[in-house]
Amino acid sequence: MNLKTNPFSIGNLPIGLGCMSLPENYLEAEKVLSQALECGLTYFDTADLYQKGKNEENLGKFLKGKRDRLKLASKVGNQLLPGGNSWTWNPSKAYILQAIDQTLKRLQTDYLDLYQLHGGTLDDPWEESWEAFELLKTQGKILEFGISSIRPNVIRKVMSMNPLATIMMQYSPLDRRPEESVFPLLENTSTRVLVRGGLAKGILIDKPIQGFLDFNAEEVGKIKLAIQSTGYPPESVLIKYALTPKAVGGMIIGASSSKQILKMVKEYEESLNIPDQVIQKLKEEFPANLYQDHR
Repeated sequence: MNLKTNPFSIGNLPIGLGCMSLPENYLEAEKVLSQALECGLTYFDTADLYQKGKNEENLGKFLKGKRDRLKLASKVGNQLLPGGNSWTWNPSKAYILQAIDQTLKRLQTDYLDLYQLHGGTLDDPWEESWEAFELLKTQGKILEFGISSIRPNVIRKVMSMNPLATIMMQYSPLDRRPEESVFPLLENTSTRVLVRGGLAKGILIDKPIQGFLDFNAEEVGKIKLAIQSTGYPPESVLIKYALTPKAVGGMIIGASSSKQILKMVKEYEESLNIPDQVIQKLKEEFPANLYQDHR
């Protein structure tokens, strides 16, 4: 396999802004984006599906005169149907080549730093999808490409065909499935995991305890108590937890207000003070859950 030597980097900080939660009103979204840039976040992740394209439009409006200061990522594959109230999965070459031009127009930019297939199954036409992404690289419309997927069988297949820059997937103390096979597969390659869902919907922070995947509520409660017992802020523990694996290249965190941006950056800075042993102890105390499907 012909691997690149330099793993994909999301910028100076290993945390980036997930734009899905941005307010749809531009003036409100602008406040969040300005705060993120001011705090040193230089990786913004969006998708053509978010707010039916409005998310990309708002981000593009904000980026005017600032494009060279950050890395920009979007996603493709979920094609809105006429009327805009539902969508269908379309990873075809023709659609990818069509969708990128609309995304670039909305974002008011000539290129993306990263273009990601927004899902994927074993039955997809991967050869033509890769042809599309490789053509876009040749045309200079994208610099790198990746996928958003939690399926080990899909990840093994695509990695055998064409090494990716990134794979976006869930990872937290309540979803350790990537540890089973995906992290070991990727850690000695240049492909890097972009963690999403690292805060586990707030259940391990301040949201009511409930079951999560194959953990019942009682088990979730024990994990939450163990995190609180470390003496460090739960958010900082979760950020440290997500960024610790060798295969991980960054963590994407959503925010819908300037206050959340400030909190996010503070939590990241505090995570730097957490010893590796704290994370290792949490992993040893609780068993990792495994993939039941798509193995």
